[in-house]
Amino acid sequence: MSVTDSLKSFTLPSAPDFSIEAALLAQGKYAIAGVDEAGRGPLAGPVTSAAVILNPDNLPMGLNDSKKLTEKRREILFDEILKTSHVAWCSLNAQTIDKINIREAALHAMEVSIAQLPIKADYAIIDGRDVPKALTNIGEAFIKGDTRSLSIAAASIIAKVVRDRMMVEADKLYPAYGFAGHKGYGSQKHREAILKFGGSPLHRKSFSPLKQMLEKADNKKGA
Repeated sequence: MSVTDSLKSFTLPSAPDFSIEAALLAQGKYAIAGVDEAGRGPLAGPVTSAAVILNPDNLPMGLNDSKKLTEKRREILFDEILKTSHVAWCSLNAQTIDKINIREAALHAMEVSIAQLPIKADYAIIDGRDVPKALTNIGEAFIKGDTRSLSIAAASIIAKVVRDRMMVEADKLYPAYGFAGHKGYGSQKHREAILKFGGSPLHRKSFSPLKQMLEKADNKKGA
């Protein structure tokens, strides 16, 4: 059993820490990339992955799962992470998601993020259950990794902020849908807009809930 395997059985910490990274550093792996994604669940917009290699001697204070932070705090930490760490991200659009499915799109975005890091990662620690095929030999998945690892938490913040900013820009192109507010998730306002206006190029037409809403929208137009 590897050091990281033994860590997987421990009780989840109250906040992410550097234990997983410390175990890997002790094994001689120096450039450890945390990897996470944002945007698997929305009805519209891209899925975005980020990879972050933290500096063990200069860790930003207050890193946590992006979902547990306010927007203001995420923005502050986003800047701190960029200043102190090696960072890369990748976003794949709705057309790609529809073509290869959301799971494959998220995994591919992770692979691209790792490949685009300014230095080569010795190891990747990934939030979730899946390790992208290209990272099989240097990657390990951790369920609820963004609540356990500072590196994964940092990646979750980068992915979330990048995607949210993209959706704010998308709102300027398609203001009828309110993307700046709900970021593409299936809020009541978003669903009502889909029923009224149909889909946009940003909508994931392969998603079952969206298919049903688009059918209703078409039926209304044809009535």
